[in-house]
Amino acid sequence: MELTVTLERAELRSALFGPGDVNLKMIRDSFNVQMFARAGAVKITGAAGNVSRAATVLSTLQRNMRRNEPVTPQSIADAIAAAAAESQELEAVDVIQVYNARAVQPRSPGQRRYVEAIRRHDMVFCTGPAGTGKTYLAVAVAVNMLKTGKARRMILARPAVEAGEKLGFLPGDMQAKVNPYLRPLFDALNDMMDFDQVRRFMANDIIEVIPLAFMRGRTLNDSVIIVDEAQNTTCLQMLMLLTRMGHGSKMIVTGDDSQVDLPEDVTSGLIDAGRRLKGIKGLIFIRLDKHDIVRHRLVQKIVEAYALNAEAGKDSRQGMPRRRVDAAGVGLDEDDPAGV
Repeated sequence: MELTVTLERAELRSALFGPGDVNLKMIRDSFNVQMFARAGAVKITGAAGNVSRAATVLSTLQRNMRRNEPVTPQSIADAIAAAAAESQELEAVDVIQVYNARAVQPRSPGQRRYVEAIRRHDMVFCTGPAGTGKTYLAVAVAVNMLKTGKARRMILARPAVEAGEKLGFLPGDMQAKVNPYLRPLFDALNDMMDFDQVRRFMANDIIEVIPLAFMRGRTLNDSVIIVDEAQNTTCLQMLMLLTRMGHGSKMIVTGDDSQVDLPEDVTSGLIDAGRRLKGIKGLIFIRLDKHDIVRHRLVQKIVEAYALNAEAGKDSRQGMPRRRVDAAGVGLDEDDPAGV
């Protein structure tokens, strides 16, 4: 496995690495990995678990430096011990049993905290970049709850924001119209259950995969409810879906707050909920990050590249002239006031 850890402050590199890179060598030898420092980043290669543990140590040391805590041999030893202990705890966690004699297991400390949060709380909000397992793990827990009788129904909902929730112009019946937007949820289900079983459960309303608008006016008792892509809900939609929760139910709300597809003047319901609801007993907010990405190794690098651009205030429109409209409705460039 190969993993690259970006240095948050390149000017502190010497303090983090130590004289002659002695600190890196200590981490390297503790986890039997290779570490290469270059251009504001550290590339770590080796066995997957050891690479993850070494990356955790570097992240811990950088966090300590943000708090103005010095990097010392003792602080490195403490970080190494904590990473090793957390890894052992992670490996001991119960797997999530689903159908088809399969099991799903969290693959990072962040994922483990997420699964434990779902088990212990009635309402969980999880945010993080693509590939961190937000939806997949939520579906796995939901399938397990169905299998063990802890829930009678599973409701999977997703906003069809690309179609503006107005699907009438698309061909086919309503199911055909919304299926493309719900496909990621079907993919996760079909990984954990036989196709015929999914179809039978859906025919009996044990499993529902629906666009968000279909939840309006309902009270969902004894159900596990998953709301995916919640960053694309409005504040009113978020209020509507959170208040669908009935007795004996559990709700998991997932999304990537860096990928909001709503109009610029519309506040994301997921971001708004994070501001309004923190501190309410019985619900919890979990944040996954690049260290929890479990897709192709390139996904982590792509997420890091886009995050760096976002921090610098860049986007795909940077460098392009801004547009305004004259009295006749003709678009003008900001640097061409005469429109000629």
